[in-house]
Amino acid sequence: MIAYKLLRLRKDKTLGPLFINCRQRIPVGTPLKAEAHRRKGYQFRPGWHCTWKPVAPHLSTKGRVWCKVDVEDYVQYARPESQGGTWVLAQQMTLLEVCHDVGERSEAVA
Repeated sequence: MIAYKLLRLRKDKTLGPLFINCRQRIPVGTPLKAEAHRRKGYQFRPGWHCTWKPVAPHLSTKGRVWCKVDVEDYVQYARPESQGGTWVLAQQMTLLEVCHDVGERSEAVA
């Protein structure tokens, strides 16, 4: 199923998660199984956190890019529209392509 994930774009042009396990590199085209990492200050919700649309008004997009991903074995998690609406927590994710850099705030994506 196609979903979208906001990833950090590093200076060396590699991609990585925003907050949890942020040293990980996310390659294009490689199926990745979710790992469970606990981090102080964050609710424990194992899985790749994605959305159905490239929208997450509560997150800055500075230094980040929206990516189209294929997700498998997922659950949907209801969140307010101010947090992007429904979150998709997937146990497997494959990065398909980098969509674009949407500027300072993700609500600029329509």
